[in-house]
Amino acid sequence: MQKVKLKELGLQDYRKTWDYQEELFKGTVDIKINNRKNNFSEQTPNYFLFVEHPHVYTLGKNGDMSNLLLNEEQLKAKGATFYKINRGGDITYHGPGQIVGYPILDLENFFTDIHKYLRFLEEVIIKTLADYNIQSERSEGETGVWLDVGTPFARKICALGVRASRWVTMHGFALNVNTNLGYFDNIIPCGIKGKAVTSLEVELGKKIPIEEVKEKILKHFIELFDVEFER
Repeated sequence: MQKVKLKELGLQDYRKTWDYQEELFKGTVDIKINNRKNNFSEQTPNYFLFVEHPHVYTLGKNGDMSNLLLNEEQLKAKGATFYKINRGGDITYHGPGQIVGYPILDLENFFTDIHKYLRFLEEVIIKTLADYNIQSERSEGETGVWLDVGTPFARKICALGVRASRWVTMHGFALNVNTNLGYFDNIIPCGIKGKAVTSLEVELGKKIPIEEVKEKILKHFIELFDVEFER
C-alpha cells in the first residue's frame, strides 16, 4: 500500500499553487533520475493537494485562445486572472466553491498507464457523486465527468487535465460543488461548444459542505488507488 501526503492549501492563488506543484513534481522526478543514474532505490513520494482558487481561467498547452471570450480589461473587471499552462485539455475555470485536487503521484508506484490513471480519477468523482444519488458518467472522447450524456441536457460537473513526465503526474481535477457557474459563460469550456456545466448545488438545490465532499473523494481515492493518506 502506497502512502500519499495530503496537503490542504485552502483558498490559494493559482500561480502560487502551480509553482508549488512544480516544486513537488521536480523533486520526485529528480529522485527518479538520481536512482537510475546511480543505481539507487530511494522511494519516491506521492502527494495529493486540495485547494480552492480565486477566479481564474487556465488554458492547456494545446488549447485555443479563442475559447476565452474575455479580453484583459474584462478579466480585470471580473476579478479573474488567466494562465496558459502545461497540462492537457483546453480551457477551464477555477473559483471559490470548487474542489480542485492535484495528485502528484509517481505512477511507477501504482501502474504505468496514463489512460487508466485518468479513468481512475473520473471513477473517484463518479463514486463521490453517487453518494449524493447523482448518476454521472464519462462522455466518449471527452475527459471529465458528465450528467445525462447523449441527451440535449448533457452537462459537465467535473473537469480533468493532467501532465505526466517520467510517469510523475501533476494537475488533476476540478469538481463544481457550490461554484458560481456564471463564470463559465466567459469561455467555451474545454473547447466544446453547446455543452452546459453544472454543480452539486444546482443538482441538489442546496449548498453542500465542501469538507464533506472532500472526505468522500478521499475515501474513494483510497479504495481505487489502494493508498494510505498522511495528513
